[in-house]
Parts: sequence; C-alpha cells; structure tokens
Amino acid sequence: MGTRFATRRVVVTGASRGIGAALATRFAAEGADVAIVARTLEQHDHLAGSLAETAARMEGFGGKVAVIVADLADGDDRGRIVPETEAALGGPVDVLVNNAAAAIYAPTSVYPLKRRRITFEVNVHAPLDLAQAVIPGMVERGEGWIVNVSSASAKLSPGPPFRREGVALTLGIYGASKAALNRETNCLAAELHGTGVRVNTIEPLAAVLSEGANELVGDQLRADQIESMESMVEATLALCDCGPELTGRVTISTELITELGLTVMTLDGTAPAPA
Repeated sequence: MGTRFATRRVVVTGASRGIGAALATRFAAEGADVAIVARTLEQHDHLAGSLAETAARMEGFGGKVAVIVADLADGDDRGRIVPETEAALGGPVDVLVNNAAAAIYAPTSVYPLKRRRITFEVNVHAPLDLAQAVIPGMVERGEGWIVNVSSASAKLSPGPPFRREGVALTLGIYGASKAALNRETNCLAAELHGTGVRVNTIEPLAAVLSEGANELVGDQLRADQIESMESMVEATLALCDCGPELTGRVTISTELITELGLTVMTLDGTAPAPA
C-alpha cells in the first residue's frame, strides 16, 4: 500500500461506479481513509457497480472505509454526509471530491422542469453544500483540497453554423449546470485564497467510458474520443495533493498531466498504466 494520502480523510461522491469508484480505490491504495457516497448500496436496476463492490475492493488496502448511502438531490439527505464521514473516519475531512453528477440528456427546448431541478440539485447545489460543510474545518487547520468534477459540455457551442447532430444537441442543461459548477469553484478559490484551502475543477479531455457514460452515449463515441480511466484518476489525485498556488483552476486531465509531468499509474497505484 502507498502512503501518499496516509492520515488523510477523503470523501468521494458518486463512488458506486465509474470515475468515483476508481478514485476511491486509488485513494485507498495510497493510504487514505475514505468515505464513499452514492445511492446504490447493493445493486442498481440496470447499471453495474455498487457501493458494496467499491468498498470490497478498497478494504484490501487496510484503511478505513465508510459507506454512506445518500441521495444528493435531497438537501436533508446530503446534509448527513459530512457529519457521518467525520464520525466514521474519526476526524474532519481533508479532501472532498464532488464527482457525482445527474446526467440527463435532452434538448433544452423541451427539457422538463423536474429534471432541470434534479440536475442543478446534484451538479450545483450538492457540491456547494458539501464544500460549505468541510470548509470551516479546513480553514481552521490551514489546509484542505476540494475538487469538482466537471465536463467540456460547460463550454459554449461555436456558431453559427451550429452542430445539429448527435449528443451535442442534448447537453444544454447538463452543460449549464457544469458551467455553474466551474464558476462556483473559481469563486470559492478566490474567497479562500490564503487560507490553505485549494479549490479546483477537473474535466476529461475526452469521454471517460464509465458504466453511466457507456449507457448514455457509448454508441455515439469514436475510439479517439475516449480517455482512459487511469489518466482521469491521475490528474484528479494531483489536485488533491497540490500546493496552495494551484487553486481556482478549470483543468483538463491530460493537459494537467503534461503540465505537472505526471506518470499515469494503474488504479492500484503500483505501476505505470499501459499507454
């Protein structure tokens, strides 16, 4: 087991599968005590992955694992996450990774209000609520890391002419929520600069083909549009262990890897990942 994150307490949301599960496993492999958060404890109705499966992989590394079942769309439910983490892991949170996302794709012109509310609850309000819950303790200790997982869909579409085919036509509300998350990140970083709390956004250069992404858009992606899970995890971990000068950034995974000269490791952190 590695020791890079030894003694640190980490929260990873959306950890039942995909990027969140991979991040949680790598944190555990690097010595952290980790709280994993999602709705699916045992089995999803159609997607692979669960908190129980993620926890089973993590427990082999020897650190503490706290399993917290919570619906991030529910304010009261997500209000339990930080107190339960602190109780289970024995102290305040050092690292918060807001990875969970509601990815509901539909044209903006017909996007239902109920789904809009869910999207912004999970993608905007939940990350801020969790950040607000951990910030006081981080400021008191003079150190902390908050990383929000975003998406290239936050960028404006160039045009006219505009792309009028494929998944680009259905990303408006999802992208708007991620744009709000990016601005939220930057504002928090500006407000907290000088306290030792780093706040950054990470997004993949291309799609990471998690179980959820494969279900939504897997049949619409070319091979050159898919980024490895290992590269996304490596870049995210760098933002969870960076110096205080790296804050307020909207970073792209592969570009950050190049900028910092990182070696992309396997998900258990034991060897360089295959190219």
